[in-house]
Amino acid sequence: MLWFLILAGGLWGMGHALGAPARARWAMIGLLYLGVLLALLALPQGHPLRQTLGGSLGEWLLVGGLLALIWTYRLGLRALRARARPAPAPARTPGTFSQTELDRYARHIVLREIGGPGQKKLKQASVLVVGAGGLGSPALQYLAAAGVGTIGVIDDDVVDNSNLQRQIIHTDTRIGMPKVFSAEAAMKAQNPGTEVRPYHRRLTGADAQDLFAGYDLILDGTDNFDARYLTNRTAAALKIPLVSGALSQWEGQISLFDPANGTPCYQCIFPQEPAPGLAPSCAVAGVLGPLPGVIGAMMAVEAIKDITGAGEALRGRMLIYDALHADVRIITLKRRADCPICG
Repeated sequence: MLWFLILAGGLWGMGHALGAPARARWAMIGLLYLGVLLALLALPQGHPLRQTLGGSLGEWLLVGGLLALIWTYRLGLRALRARARPAPAPARTPGTFSQTELDRYARHIVLREIGGPGQKKLKQASVLVVGAGGLGSPALQYLAAAGVGTIGVIDDDVVDNSNLQRQIIHTDTRIGMPKVFSAEAAMKAQNPGTEVRPYHRRLTGADAQDLFAGYDLILDGTDNFDARYLTNRTAAALKIPLVSGALSQWEGQISLFDPANGTPCYQCIFPQEPAPGLAPSCAVAGVLGPLPGVIGAMMAVEAIKDITGAGEALRGRMLIYDALHADVRIITLKRRADCPICG
């Protein structure tokens, strides 16, 4: 039978080289086997070819029977596996939660001020974060963890080694990667159920309105006044609430600007950009590493409160945190009648 195995192997290899499907290659080997049986039946005892084939007809039939049993067993096993496959999960009604989501957000759902309805609002909400740096990093991470359904992030910068002292959403392995894609990777790793929309570009007046129009809430984590004024102007024009944070060395501030609901806007409080040198950047003046985490997390808190309606938001108020002296102050903000944005 050795020559039969060699010939069968040759047929299989030739069929593979020609791209023949496995079923066709098995058919060729089957035809070879049938040819052997016919030769043993037709040729008389003592014929040279019959001796070459070796073995009796009974031995060949026994081999064929064993192979048939193995083949039948494989077919039966395949059928059982097909029947054992789990049924596809039933499609959920939009806005409902899977068991995984219920487990994940259980600590929110048991909060009286949020509950199931509040968590559903988070799932259906869309939030745009302007800037994926010190303030944007913790805000983005916590918004994704909280189950906000759609999160946009716009930033034209790339991850730099100097960012890693405070911008905790980025990692050493992602140095050189655009910040929006680094943030997207971290958010999707945290919560695959959140839709992340990265915009790797600088926010400009030409596209700000079109971009903001698709979101329910804006978070401003930028580090320059031009971007802050543009963000405030666009959010006010579209009547979208704006959570704004800022940092300086050991101090941070946060407020929710919503002039459509009677609060001041950002430019009411800061009508003009400070003179050069009065408000130096973090690169010039320095900043405590955990401070952006504190203020950025507070921005996420204000966003969650605004979306769910929980508690009292910082509308018309500004929280100022002094990390150096462990002091927190809240001041009341008033609209300016001569404000060019909302007056």
